[in-house]
Amino acid sequence: MKKEKIKKVLKNRIFIFVMSAILFSAVGVSAATYFESGAVTYDNTESGLTSTNVQGAIDELYVKAKQVSGGSDDKVEDMGGTTTSGNGIYRDLYESGRYIYKGANPNNYITFNGESWRIISLEKDGTMKIMKVASIGNRAYDSSSNDWATSDLKTYLNGTYYNGLSNAAKSQIVEHDFAAGAGYWSNSTTESSDLTDQVNAENEQLVKQKVGLATATEYLRSNSNTNFCRTIVLIDNNYSTCKSTTWMFNSANWWTMSALASYTNYAIIGHSDGGTGSGLVIHSYGVRPAVYLSSSVKLSGSGTSSNPYTIS
Repeated sequence: MKKEKIKKVLKNRIFIFVMSAILFSAVGVSAATYFESGAVTYDNTESGLTSTNVQGAIDELYVKAKQVSGGSDDKVEDMGGTTTSGNGIYRDLYESGRYIYKGANPNNYITFNGESWRIISLEKDGTMKIMKVASIGNRAYDSSSNDWATSDLKTYLNGTYYNGLSNAAKSQIVEHDFAAGAGYWSNSTTESSDLTDQVNAENEQLVKQKVGLATATEYLRSNSNTNFCRTIVLIDNNYSTCKSTTWMFNSANWWTMSALASYTNYAIIGHSDGGTGSGLVIHSYGVRPAVYLSSSVKLSGSGTSSNPYTIS
């Protein structure tokens, strides 16, 4: 256990419970086996837990201990730690416990399904969201609607495309919630000037699936130039600059998962000029699949284009 985590546990006055949780986690049993319900109580005011009895507290920490051992914090340290400028891993300021790659060319290359992909984020549940570098071709979003949950593109990606992956790749993917909510993405609306509102709008609808796409805010959040590129309004007003400070930029238009709330037949694209755009769902644009890798995957390599991470 790292010093920072030990300090946090001591500060919360639950060190003994964490040690117990780790012990029970190591032997693979629940603390409930050893404590009678409600036998002992404690004051949970400063613990950060919900339980007020020892059994419940240790059971909560049994789960937390397993999350710590496989969570994103340790992965971030193994992959070089965080930064606050330029290329690299950043703490996501909009979703707690999440880390994202920013900049023109961070070391986030990963080989998956025998192809070149890049890491979007390290999630708080220990999973890793990755995105294919090259488009798999141009396809329409849907024949009429921008509701991702029922879209033709979702059906294709989770059917024909997924079935074409190698067995090894399929075993590394986990079914996961993807943010698929619709936002107000027009330059003329106040919502699009606030990235917090944009993120919240996307997270209002979660779709559990195996294959999806990056969201519009993930495109925005991949940009290290936060002064000019962090919102729809900013990136569209400064696209010639913004395309040089994000690794997600592509010289051809490509779909994000994010829909327009005000127009049910439009969704957001990453635009070839470096900004964003509104795409009519029946039009065909590039498709860059995204998946979540299991928290149990182990990586080797350095994440550069010449020495990408490989899954072992």
